[in-house]
Amino acid sequence: MLAALTHGGIVPDFVVGASVGAINAAYYAAEPDARGIERLKRIWLGLRRTDVFPFSLLAGVRAFFGTADHLVAPAPLQRLIESALPYQRLEEARLPCHVVATDALEGTDVVLSSGPAATALLASAAIPGVFPPVMMDGRCLLDGGITNNTPISTAVKTGATRVIVLPTGISCALSAPPRRALALALHALNLLIMRQLVTDIERYARELEVVTVPPLCPLATTTYDFSQTTNLIHRAEAATGRWLRTDGLNRLGVPGALMPHLHGG
Repeated sequence: MLAALTHGGIVPDFVVGASVGAINAAYYAAEPDARGIERLKRIWLGLRRTDVFPFSLLAGVRAFFGTADHLVAPAPLQRLIESALPYQRLEEARLPCHVVATDALEGTDVVLSSGPAATALLASAAIPGVFPPVMMDGRCLLDGGITNNTPISTAVKTGATRVIVLPTGISCALSAPPRRALALALHALNLLIMRQLVTDIERYARELEVVTVPPLCPLATTTYDFSQTTNLIHRAEAATGRWLRTDGLNRLGVPGALMPHLHGG
């Protein structure tokens, strides 16, 4: 989506993201042009599931018996962020970048616009039970997706009069729910997030221009499956390009791919 928008001459004033959206936003904010997007593509194309979710049997046993609060060690994800992100503090990004996390005690969203970038991104992506909470400025932070995964409200509070939303979409063409526990949890979380996004689009459409890039449909993979990255990137770039050429930026409302629907077969 970013590649097609950039090719179409679309450059935002600032970016806002939560969870994996915050990680993508932060990398894009470092170099918001075609070269930066190619670099972001290479990072994704080089990733395997174990680079982000290196499941450990020991960690699983500890979590089961209540001696640990997470299933996956955050160190690999932290190393990935620190090694690839070309700045150390959020305020050093070329494009203003706002990262959303969740206060684990208050249940409110927390917007991080300055400070250590890697810590902020780890906090924003700290999926409960999967990754450990992150302490930052005396607050215990969890995944931003819990309270505000597609943070249109944050963009509004930051001064946006027009918002372009880049959603992940829904795994609408699966033949059955994922069988692995972690895969099923991530799938369910994504369903919840997309339902909330529909509500937010309808709500904020009364206050400002909300343009939503249609996500891929049909989509037969899940957020836990890294094997289809190349195909998904190519499909999304092509689909977004077609959408732009058919006046997509002037189409408001909720894309049909985000609404409940069925595929034949």
